[in-house]
Amino acid sequence: MTEAAELPPTPEQAREVFGERFADAVRYAELLAEAGVQRGLIGPREVPRLWERHLLNCAVLSEAVPEGVTVCDVGSGAGLPGIPLALVREDLNITLLEPLLRRTNFLTEVVELLGLDHVTVVRGRAEEVMGKLPPVHVVTARAVAPLDRLAAWGIPLLRPYGEMLALKGDTAEEELKAAATALTKLGAVSTSILHVGEGVVDPLSTVVRVEVGESPGGVRFAAKRAKAARMGRARRRR
Repeated sequence: MTEAAELPPTPEQAREVFGERFADAVRYAELLAEAGVQRGLIGPREVPRLWERHLLNCAVLSEAVPEGVTVCDVGSGAGLPGIPLALVREDLNITLLEPLLRRTNFLTEVVELLGLDHVTVVRGRAEEVMGKLPPVHVVTARAVAPLDRLAAWGIPLLRPYGEMLALKGDTAEEELKAAATALTKLGAVSTSILHVGEGVVDPLSTVVRVEVGESPGGVRFAAKRAKAARMGRARRRR
């Protein structure tokens, strides 16, 4: 069994960011540092920088998310960015989408332990759940895949005029340029790079925003979405 590293002291910014949910954020950090490491969900080397690099880095994504929307966190893993986002934004309805059973088991335990009633855990791949899950306003992701592949998974889950928010690092601008053609084919109408977390994280968190028009996923996915909807209606009539 992997031995958990020691969790560092909680930074003062965490109390301000998580507010009334500060104690829950601390408990989540403890779970990541203990069970998260033991189950192989995060590496032990990440524990000393859990707060700055992971929890706070993800929580500040809330600055880019509109009020009261539905969110799907694609490839949620150990719950990043979905769980920190849920802790700071109880107005959101969040789905944590993750294909691996050991990860969804962990996510379910965290959601129940922290009483996150506005969060649902779904096991599956993005390409498998299209048409089975209601389209969402916002898709989030972090460290899942290069932007072109991530967009192919995430954008088809959006409702018309929704947006994908991907936490990226120093390669954000390069990835955005490289993915330009793919994004257009997927129905993207606008892209931008945001920097969030002023006064909380240093360096700031980099977010690639991809906004779509009336056909998320483009023409190719419109037929798939229509077929999935017909099959869903057929199942409900049985």
